[in-house]
Amino acid sequence: MYAVFEAGGKQHRVEVDEVLRVEKIEAEVGATIDFDKVLMVADGDAIEIGAPLVAGGLVKAEVVGQVRGDKIRILKFKRRKHHMKRMGHRQWYTEVKITSIAK
Repeated sequence: MYAVFEAGGKQHRVEVDEVLRVEKIEAEVGATIDFDKVLMVADGDAIEIGAPLVAGGLVKAEVVGQVRGDKIRILKFKRRKHHMKRMGHRQWYTEVKITSIAK
């Protein structure tokens, strides 16, 4: 059984007991989060597709941790102008473990 839901402007395909990173959610470690924007639920051959959301669809997850992604290096450069600027960025993510999927 798997589901497709939306979180943080992105769509994620998940199964039960899967750990994934979503955009940062203000929640403590161990807290339970409900994702109610479920777009599709599939259980074997029974596939239910929402228009746009599945009625009564719910994905429950437990917060595993608040982590940061890899460093992205940004370089701004203007040729022949003696100008170069270096920056870096590390995005915050929330790691969640999917506990249940309901139709």
